[in-house]
Amino acid sequence: MPSDHYAATLPSAICYDPFNLRHHQPGHPENRERLRSTWDLLGRSGALEPLVDVPCTPASDEQLLRVHSRKHLDTVALAAQRGAHLDADTYVGADSEQAARLAAGGLCGVVDAVLNGQARNGFALVRPPGHHATPDRGMGFCLYNNVAVATRAAQAEHDLQRVLIVDFDVHHGNGTQDAFYDDGSVLFFSTHQYPFYPGTGHWRDTGRGAGNGATINVPFPAGVGDTGYAQTFDEVLWPAARRFDPQVILVSAGYDAHWNDPLANMQLTIPGYATLVTKLLEMADVLCGGRIVFVLEGGYHLEVLSHAVLNTVRQLSGQLTEVSDPLGPCPWEERDAGNIIAQARNIHGLD
Repeated sequence: MPSDHYAATLPSAICYDPFNLRHHQPGHPENRERLRSTWDLLGRSGALEPLVDVPCTPASDEQLLRVHSRKHLDTVALAAQRGAHLDADTYVGADSEQAARLAAGGLCGVVDAVLNGQARNGFALVRPPGHHATPDRGMGFCLYNNVAVATRAAQAEHDLQRVLIVDFDVHHGNGTQDAFYDDGSVLFFSTHQYPFYPGTGHWRDTGRGAGNGATINVPFPAGVGDTGYAQTFDEVLWPAARRFDPQVILVSAGYDAHWNDPLANMQLTIPGYATLVTKLLEMADVLCGGRIVFVLEGGYHLEVLSHAVLNTVRQLSGQLTEVSDPLGPCPWEERDAGNIIAQARNIHGLD
């Protein structure tokens, strides 16, 4: 692992593979246009020029089986052969299983680049998303759990003892929670709308056994916006992360808590997302030598998604001079999150 001083001189990394566009169902919110429009904007803006490109290599069975059961891998493969659904929301086409392997493997590759000293940080622009996929089941648009697979790869292949996963997707990362609920070597932190799909992620859910206290859920009511999110990162995530002392931070980056996203009811703005990314980059600089990798999860308003990712990539590479925000401020008053923050601080001993 590179020294902190050396890491500061390294470029940022990105992975993207056009094969992921072949996982597609017209009319479905999680379709190929999410990636296509975002990649096009990154190219037009010049944001890709300073980045190191990491090829997407399919995740191996060995990597996937550190998280998922053999039965689950067989189920996804069979669904791809038949063109079936894993549930009402989660389609699988002929190329979907390979796309899912490329998504998980691409993220593993970016994490490798960071931990091997080839990059300071990175972004995995991949799909299908992953954080709802449990060890035994694909759901919520997700086939394999990309961030969980990359976490286990970092531990097994780089001998890491402490990985922090931050999930700011508007939906709770139930699959990621399930994968590490008994494991104190992974601190899982999630902000999400609650009660909302998938219905999990109460603040009382804190882990079990050796993982007791290593799951931190901040279940927001609808309407929380920039102020509540920033306050939560300052008052819950920061002290918990300092106590945990991670060696790398992986971020499930869902941009669907934006006020204009069609699938949720939160009130984050694009500059609000940029603030959260700034806080995470500062956290990585202080705690783990800048080693942080983002992976795309949700975000279903194409313009919001592409511009929010553009800002994130520019922040990672130190190129952001002005936040790109074509939609502007939220037109509604934000809801206070103080009570939920207090509950999370209390149950995790952060007072």
